[in-house]
Amino acid sequence: MVTPESEHLLILTTAPDPETGASLARGLVEARLAACVNVLPPMTSYYLWKDALETTAEHQLLAKLHRKRLPEAIEWLRVHHPYELPEVIAIPIVGGLPEYLEWLTGTPS
Repeated sequence: MVTPESEHLLILTTAPDPETGASLARGLVEARLAACVNVLPPMTSYYLWKDALETTAEHQLLAKLHRKRLPEAIEWLRVHHPYELPEVIAIPIVGGLPEYLEWLTGTPS
């Protein structure tokens, strides 16, 4: 199933450790802002921050949600994320298993 304008989004964010990742994931789902959040194993991130090259072990979070939840999810992450400037990127989900997309639409209600 492909929709012309996606109703569903994938938010990417990172966490400094598995405990923070789990806390953010649980919080988004418990607040009914995301239907599902995956916390991936550690990865290494390289980025410039305040004119210095940083290398950090992080955990990628993948949050699936309905588009109407995006403003609230962004604000929730702004408040609860430990980083001064967290990665919060929304990517449209342009297709998928219709039953799964229906579940994303209905969860959270």
